[in-house]
Amino acid sequence: MWRGIVFGLLAGALWGAVFIVPVLLPDFSPLELMLGRYVCYGALAAALMLPRLLPLLRRLRGSDWLAMLRQALAGNVVYYLLLAYGVKLAGVAPTSLIIGLLPLSVTIFGHKDHGALPLRRLALPLLVVALGIACINIDIFSHEGVAGAAGATLAHRLLGVLSAACALACWTWYALDNARFLKRHAHFSAVEWAMLYGLASGVIALLVGAVALLLQPAALADGAPARNWPYFWLVCLLLALGASVIGNYLWNMASRLVPVTLSGQLILSETLFALLYGFVLAQRMPRPLEWAAMLLLAAGVLWSVHAHARDEGRAT
Repeated sequence: MWRGIVFGLLAGALWGAVFIVPVLLPDFSPLELMLGRYVCYGALAAALMLPRLLPLLRRLRGSDWLAMLRQALAGNVVYYLLLAYGVKLAGVAPTSLIIGLLPLSVTIFGHKDHGALPLRRLALPLLVVALGIACINIDIFSHEGVAGAAGATLAHRLLGVLSAACALACWTWYALDNARFLKRHAHFSAVEWAMLYGLASGVIALLVGAVALLLQPAALADGAPARNWPYFWLVCLLLALGASVIGNYLWNMASRLVPVTLSGQLILSETLFALLYGFVLAQRMPRPLEWAAMLLLAAGVLWSVHAHARDEGRAT
């Protein structure tokens, strides 16, 4: 289990970078950011799997195809599109905070899974997490976000919050579905499954891009000559390699090694790293309420880890 915890924390460190990409590439739309990231992810997955791609595809059953496509859509394509809109319209801090509700949502909806602790055993750690989230909420309403969304209208901010909430729903469902699938289907390794739905994500992104070009060519071409496309593709490639290829592999390893309720707590590391990267980008230190929020969030996760470790020790 402790190996799974380390893998989950490392995945969160890599995933936290996705929140600052819309700020690093302000001239590109969320649709373009999604297309760039997952086209690169799909290309990397295809290249890494090339020597054994056909035998691997032949091992796929009908249920595997369905799982691969639905996870690619919910956990990658739709999730990142909504997240990018949230950051563009509401800012890094509000979006990362809303995504930070994942420990609560995954734990609540996954508490009946095998190996999960009863919710009453996790009530106090979850209360500490909720207090941390409340602290960041109070700070956000008192100040501007860590980065991005400066000067945005109230309607834009509300739309950004709604986008982030929908992204939260997508990733909650994906996290539970992915963990349950990997525990039930041992005929794919964590690497193979990460590459398979990476390839599926790339194919879906290409199809979405083709449809967008057909329906509204200006959506992907407007202002293109004045924008820094080499920098765009470099950032997308690094994001695909770090957050998608390596991060998803680490998360798949963690999903096999820890209970679903604990994996929900480990997702919180993504929020903490996203806030850290946002502070670095904004070149400032956290405010008192932000410090309190991060400490409370970390304390809640560590408390949950301790509860699961104690339960595992009793079982052995």
